[in-house]
Amino acid sequence: MRVQAILSLLSSTAPYVQDYFNVTHNVLNHFGSISPYHRARHHDASEINSELPIDCTVDQVMLMHRHGSRGPIGEHRYIERLIQTLHNATNVIQKAELPHELEFLRTGYNSSLTPHNLTILGRKELFDHGVEFALNYPHLTTNVILSSDSGRVVESARWFALGFFGLDPDVRIVTVNNTDDPVSWITPAPGPACPKFNYNFGRQATLTWSKHYLPVITDRLNTLLPGVGFTEDDVHGALFACAYDLASHGASPWCGVFLPEELANFEYERDLLMDASCAYALPDNMAPLVGTVFVNKLIERFTDSKGDSRPLYLEFGHDVTILLALSALGLAKDNPPLSPDELRPGRKFRTSELTPFAASMVWEKFTCTSSYDGPQIRLILNDATIPLTICGQGMDPTLGSCSLDTFVSANHYSTDIRFRDKTWNATCGV
Repeated sequence: MRVQAILSLLSSTAPYVQDYFNVTHNVLNHFGSISPYHRARHHDASEINSELPIDCTVDQVMLMHRHGSRGPIGEHRYIERLIQTLHNATNVIQKAELPHELEFLRTGYNSSLTPHNLTILGRKELFDHGVEFALNYPHLTTNVILSSDSGRVVESARWFALGFFGLDPDVRIVTVNNTDDPVSWITPAPGPACPKFNYNFGRQATLTWSKHYLPVITDRLNTLLPGVGFTEDDVHGALFACAYDLASHGASPWCGVFLPEELANFEYERDLLMDASCAYALPDNMAPLVGTVFVNKLIERFTDSKGDSRPLYLEFGHDVTILLALSALGLAKDNPPLSPDELRPGRKFRTSELTPFAASMVWEKFTCTSSYDGPQIRLILNDATIPLTICGQGMDPTLGSCSLDTFVSANHYSTDIRFRDKTWNATCGV
């Protein structure tokens, strides 16, 4: 009875939640890696056919799934600071002629967000993805799931398993700290495997960019509501409140306060953070190097080089996991690199599309009776094919795929790297 009640709750959401999650392009889908899940619109992929030819069969799948929507982590301090500023200005707010978009402040704003934890919408995302995955690959199964040891990731794996397998499945969830691998392709960094890997590079980039756009919003809000004394930290808190209210409740009064271009600047801040934390702007080519662990594991499995490959791998990790892998593959890479001093509206590296909450990176190996010779490989990232441009002229322009042999040859950078070899140690400071 309890399980039925949970499933009933997860299968029904308010209309405004459906609006947010089902639109093709909505500004509320563009908060970088703290965006709600939505079908991606990848750069240069509009002409890619998402359907395999009728004579093709998917023989093997490797899923890397990010955890679902969660509460804030470090960002909650900005939201709490905003709430305190509003509380201190209660009398001013009550006497003010509030514009429509700020009228909600009359009755006060409080946050009920739970830091770190998976939200109920995060649970629904994973349950739904499990059901969809079972429908897409009814001929594939497994009896083991591998997960990061983070609580929200393990819970995400459980909700996915409920959707994929149903009740009481004969499946084990194993965490990376219970495996014998010398380095995990799910959580290769940060940590002792690469001591130089540091998220602070990303924080510095966001500080630089925030000085370009936050003062303008702060001045605008203080003009709309004089006497409250909004600071740039308060504005940051309001932006985070918009994103995390959305992740927790499906709606936020703060989202209507900001102009589309202001939200675009916030999205760019989140992209700069992730690019410099775990992708192309990380110094010394560190992200591509660490991402080779994932690429090599993918190649090992799809080529069955150890003779023990399984048809299906269900694995759960973080946005960092996916971005490191993409970095090793050279996908979604901008030239010139992103700059913290200039907005790049046409950029390829857009984490709203690459790693929203509940991001799903699906690698398929497929074979065909006549359309293609030998095993082929393609990448479906958030329900949309991302072209494997690393294959160069060997990439099929219709499917964005390439032959497995071409893919392996194209990834010689990854296959030449081994954990704690000379290059790894020099780059990571081991």
